[in-house]
Amino acid sequence: MRKRWIALIVVGAVLLLAIVGGYWAGRHLFHMPSARGVDSVIGELKGTRVLGVFAHPDDEQTVNGLFWRAKDRDGAYTAMITMTAGEAGHQTPEVARQSDLGIVRKAEALKNSFHLGVDEHEVWDYPDGGVPGVSEEELVSRVVETLKRVQPDVVVGFWPASGATGHKDHMEAGRITELAIARVAAEGGSYRGPAHLVYTISPTTALELFGGEQGKLVVANQPDPEYAMSAEVGKKHDGWRIHASQADYLQSSYGLPAWLVYALWDQEFYHVRDLAADPLTP
Repeated sequence: MRKRWIALIVVGAVLLLAIVGGYWAGRHLFHMPSARGVDSVIGELKGTRVLGVFAHPDDEQTVNGLFWRAKDRDGAYTAMITMTAGEAGHQTPEVARQSDLGIVRKAEALKNSFHLGVDEHEVWDYPDGGVPGVSEEELVSRVVETLKRVQPDVVVGFWPASGATGHKDHMEAGRITELAIARVAAEGGSYRGPAHLVYTISPTTALELFGGEQGKLVVANQPDPEYAMSAEVGKKHDGWRIHASQADYLQSSYGLPAWLVYALWDQEFYHVRDLAADPLTP
């Protein structure tokens, strides 16, 4: 009997070590060694007004932690632009008529940003999947208009060469954001644009393993992040429940359930451009 108990204890200890080892190996997939941990990126930059510029409903899921803490910890005024209603998206699971998906996803985006404490959120109606085909002048002018109205000192968006996921709408949204900031600075009015442009960065090792060809494109074309901060995992899970038409997105795209992804990926990563030291040119 005693030998049996000893054997059970040994087996249990081996299993526990295997689980712990697997957990830490999994976390390594979502670790970015160049990033320094901070409580809040916006707080670190002393931001007081923040504007996010994104392409689709649910893009704000990549920046939950930043926007939640900007409002909750730093008391910043926060705003968002979403350029499309996501009407061409694939429902996972199916929750509505496909012809109504744009209406549904716009509501999901507005509800989720409200849940994050965002003060205002514009959802535009450019074609989902067709942002690169929209007039550059029209898009830049609209972002400029919002910049001048909100007057953010920090803008958050996508790195143009990678778009965090390799999506062409994301990449174009990032390019348009840079052009709009450069135009505001060049015009020389009372508001000269933000002090910092913050790019959301995806964890490279995980993308290399699970992201397919698009993941490899992102890894090859995004910069290393300087900052890591809490992803506010609870808000991530809340967000996918709110984005009901996309609730199983992580499982369908990467083969991993959301609970496992966020057990391992509990940080957001950011690359910051200081626009005084490194200005954008029109």
